[in-house]
Amino acid sequence: MRQEDLDMLRAMPVAAPAMMINGKSVMAETGATLDVVSPIDGALLTQIPNASEADVTIAVTSARHSFDSGVWSRTHPMVRKKVMLAWADLIEKHAIELAVLGVRDNGTEISMAFKAEPMSAANTIRYYAEAIDKIYGEVAPTDPSTLAMILKEPIGVVGAIVPWNFPLMISAWKIAPAIAMGNSFVIKPSEVASLSVLRMVALAHEAGLPEGVLNVVTGAGPVSGHALAMSMDVDALAFTGSGPVGRQLMEAAAKSNLKRVFLELGGKSPHIVFDDTADLDTAAEAVVTGIFRNSGQVCVAGSRLLVHDTIHDAFVEKIVGLTEKLRVGDPLDLSTQIGALSSEGHMHRIQKTLEGANSVVSGGIQILSETGGFYMAPTIVTDIDVDDRLFSEEVFGPVLTVSQFTDEIDAISQANASELGLASGVWTSNLGRAHRMVASLHTGVVHVNTYGGADNTVPLGGYKQSGNCHDKSLHAIEKFINKKTAWIKV
Repeated sequence: MRQEDLDMLRAMPVAAPAMMINGKSVMAETGATLDVVSPIDGALLTQIPNASEADVTIAVTSARHSFDSGVWSRTHPMVRKKVMLAWADLIEKHAIELAVLGVRDNGTEISMAFKAEPMSAANTIRYYAEAIDKIYGEVAPTDPSTLAMILKEPIGVVGAIVPWNFPLMISAWKIAPAIAMGNSFVIKPSEVASLSVLRMVALAHEAGLPEGVLNVVTGAGPVSGHALAMSMDVDALAFTGSGPVGRQLMEAAAKSNLKRVFLELGGKSPHIVFDDTADLDTAAEAVVTGIFRNSGQVCVAGSRLLVHDTIHDAFVEKIVGLTEKLRVGDPLDLSTQIGALSSEGHMHRIQKTLEGANSVVSGGIQILSETGGFYMAPTIVTDIDVDDRLFSEEVFGPVLTVSQFTDEIDAISQANASELGLASGVWTSNLGRAHRMVASLHTGVVHVNTYGGADNTVPLGGYKQSGNCHDKSLHAIEKFINKKTAWIKV
């Protein structure tokens, strides 16, 4: 990546994109649109179609027709693999274009966006493409007079609603395993960040995906997202986002066709540092990166720092020093380490969350307002008790709370004192303690002496109110298949 290439792409106007329904570019039937405001400078970037319930119905009907026709669901697995691999290649070919488009839309620093968005999406699609001809049914050990087979079949039409923080990466987590198994798909990206998803879906059709297999609708969540959740012809719905919206989607499923609803609902992840940590400097760097990358707008962000009381003051001094050296600014500048918040409204919500916080030792304020963009200084708040609102409330921004603990039992108690349980981190040189912490923490992911590392071979999912499903790995495929028993008298 060269700065001059980024500057050239930044300067290019963004034509008003269309939705993709039944393989064709279409606007909303009513002609309604939503403004796309870039968080980089607060300027109007373009407009996207604002889909109605009727538009969603057309998209779902298109997906159903493609599924029932067998044009994808009953085609040879090697054909599906070939198309998906070609799609991944096209995403990689257009990676810089896709990354810049996404950054202009949601403000993620380009150094992170390039790897976490198009490159991650391409790798995810390849992973599931390669799995297509390696997923087998079973023959049960029955009496010899009976042949009992367990068949794995695509579920049908899958809907997905994805957030704005990593639209390509999270879309690929949903789309790739579903279409690999032969399902048809309707995706609704966030109205705050739809541009890169629209472009990625267009590339899927360029790669040879049949019409109607992958459809994308854009617009306001309460309208198009609700319509997708209420559809009687959507067999499963996958969602990444907030808990309140997740509850609404489950209610909609109950009121409609009892579709399966798979939720990933964020977290308030504890990052625990014991006094026997071998390298506190490395731990401090991981803590700072674990909360402030993408301005803290990461579901697994280590937003709750728990530090052993004997090292608390010295460790806080380390992380404050590192935090205040971070370069916050234009996310399309290669030297920037922390980009913009996704929207002005989100920035104001974070500021409101910080009202009344007494021990802000770093940050806590809007910065770079002269740019017209939406930027906040990375924020550290100390002396947080388990009863404080900031201890349990997901901020989803560049805010790190710091609490002290006295021993292992106290650390576990504080770490688990949350309704959310997506991720956690532990720093210790004691192997026995590391194993005890992994067993005791009520989170779907536990990092030990690192933070944030993972790939497509392992699942991502939460405990408690962080969700009820897993993205990534072969386990994700289970969401998108039906198991059918064939009981045959021989």
